[in-house]
Amino acid sequence: MNKSLLLLSIFYLMLASTIHAQINDLADAVDVLSEDAKKDTTFWVSEFSGGLNFNQASFSDNWKAGGINSIALGSIIAGKAMYKKDRLSWDSEIELLYGIVKNEGQSTRKSNDRMFFDTKMGYRMSENWGAFFSVNFLSQFTEGYEYGPNESRSLISDFMAPGFLTSSLGFEYKPNNEFNLRIGPFSPRFTFVNNPNIILTVPSNYGVPAGETTRIEWLALQLFATYNKDLAENLNLKTRYMMFANYETLNLKNTDHRLDITITAKITQVINVTLNTISLYDIDQDPGVQFSQALALGILYKVNNKK
Repeated sequence: MNKSLLLLSIFYLMLASTIHAQINDLADAVDVLSEDAKKDTTFWVSEFSGGLNFNQASFSDNWKAGGINSIALGSIIAGKAMYKKDRLSWDSEIELLYGIVKNEGQSTRKSNDRMFFDTKMGYRMSENWGAFFSVNFLSQFTEGYEYGPNESRSLISDFMAPGFLTSSLGFEYKPNNEFNLRIGPFSPRFTFVNNPNIILTVPSNYGVPAGETTRIEWLALQLFATYNKDLAENLNLKTRYMMFANYETLNLKNTDHRLDITITAKITQVINVTLNTISLYDIDQDPGVQFSQALALGILYKVNNKK
């Protein structure tokens, strides 16, 4: 009996030792898989930011220096996702901006309105050059008006009126992480005007033929350049330039240009001052150069997985 108990004890000890060894092997395997999974996520770099700014001014009835009571509110949501492994890359970016302002004696009006999305797949051919295919979209959220005397207004734009969807195939030059230039000799563009009332106040209808909602320009060239650099520890400069030229009407007058410049100064971890300017030339919209500028102080929260 004692001998049987001894043999049984030895058997259980051997069994326990074997199980313990297998558990250790399994743990090591799990650690390896976990490390591989961690390495796999390093192919992705993502960033998200959301901001809100508020401005308010009020004056008494006897304020001799003059002024108008006003309230302004602006918001921004932006995100990036960038994938890179070996020679392949996939970059996507989205920007959503909207702002309103209310001056005493006037109706609430927009101060900012933009929707922008861009996604690009690339294949690196050399240290600085690669091939790419991209799609970008540009429009706005709500109606835009031109205001006249006595609060009169005329509708001049709307969501998808206009809207621009451009695909591009070509080559890109990227010497560093700050600058990128895309040269797309084949860049079809779709221009949408889904509101039939736009043509009543904008006779050009943003280039879309009267009675139609879409214009397609199949043979066209697009240049797309970005520059994003930290000028100082708390100061960032971001620029984006887009040029579009239809081969059928290729000349300086009919070539579209758009330049966005954003300078962000960080005051604290979440409080920032932002200066944004847009310069736009598009003969289908206006014969002159359009320009907008906005300066804002507000809260900007940003998260990313950069290491």
